[in-house]
Amino acid sequence: MPESVQTEASSSVTHPHIDLNSRLQITPLVNHSVPQLQPDPALDIIRGLSQASKTLPAQYFYDDHGSQLFEQICELPEYYPTRTETAILQARASEIASITGPSELVELGSGSSTKTRLLLDAYADAGRSQWYCPIDVSGSMLKQSALDLLEDYATLNIHGYIGTYELALASLSPSILPSRMVCFLGSSLGNLNPQECQVFFDQLTMALQPGEYLLLGVDLQKSTQQLEAAYNDSQGITAAFNLNILRHLNWRYQGNFNLENFQHLAFYNPKDNQIEMHLRSLAAQTVELSTLDLTVELAQDETIRTEISRKFDLGELQQQLRGKENDSNHRKLEPLKVWTDANRWFGLVLCQRSGK
Repeated sequence: MPESVQTEASSSVTHPHIDLNSRLQITPLVNHSVPQLQPDPALDIIRGLSQASKTLPAQYFYDDHGSQLFEQICELPEYYPTRTETAILQARASEIASITGPSELVELGSGSSTKTRLLLDAYADAGRSQWYCPIDVSGSMLKQSALDLLEDYATLNIHGYIGTYELALASLSPSILPSRMVCFLGSSLGNLNPQECQVFFDQLTMALQPGEYLLLGVDLQKSTQQLEAAYNDSQGITAAFNLNILRHLNWRYQGNFNLENFQHLAFYNPKDNQIEMHLRSLAAQTVELSTLDLTVELAQDETIRTEISRKFDLGELQQQLRGKENDSNHRKLEPLKVWTDANRWFGLVLCQRSGK
């Protein structure tokens, strides 16, 4: 059942006049205080920290504090993706609204919903009804951004989902409007390896009805120098974001990671066209996660990979979206329009779900 937000709203000074009963619905797909990021999250932690090349699932960045840090990253001078994608949206939002017609917006990893406002404005200017479905693992950020939007858009209706992309895509209610557009912005697609990417495209295909849309933002391949600068900012915000994953694990699994014993490391892997973020162990150490009954031995200079951020070729990506023509499971995400900035640093791809 949708979560009631009546109590929270009635105590709010910032948004006292918003009629939440009629315009806001929030469905927690998991416990919103402790986001369950996988059906069995402990299994991914145990497997990742027990193998020779240690890894952690990047989803664990995004507790409430991690989500706030990421919002700060998006404002950094070195971090070009956000401002570049925003500029493309500013130039193309009206065209997108014209192509899609009246469409419910579903945003995966909505965060503060800043870029979504450009699309909402475009639909409003075109006289379209406004329905928005933000999806995020951070319940507090989702609620706050929803309240901010409702105050600024008098005719907007919101149905938010607190949970992972997979759960939310499988749980979406039928669209109120004639069509729907799923938005996956910020090049979050790059956090998925090629196999995960194929599974995700299949999930999107199942979530969309024929004729509905996908708007995908992706970071493009460019110089190593520019890429590495974006993930090693001078203010250390990205380093704090990276280290926060250990703080999250300490809290969630009663761990004893000492953050001072780890160092942020980010570099470009040209073979796989991806930035890799690691945490380097500054000393030989033993770490325990009591709730998982897990003990981890780390050698000095050993690393834990926390994230990949793949950089895309637009031609290859469009073919992957379409899938194989002779495949019975052909996914039918047909690219309609591709936009880039003048430097071709970032791309925006509008697809339509075809077929029956």
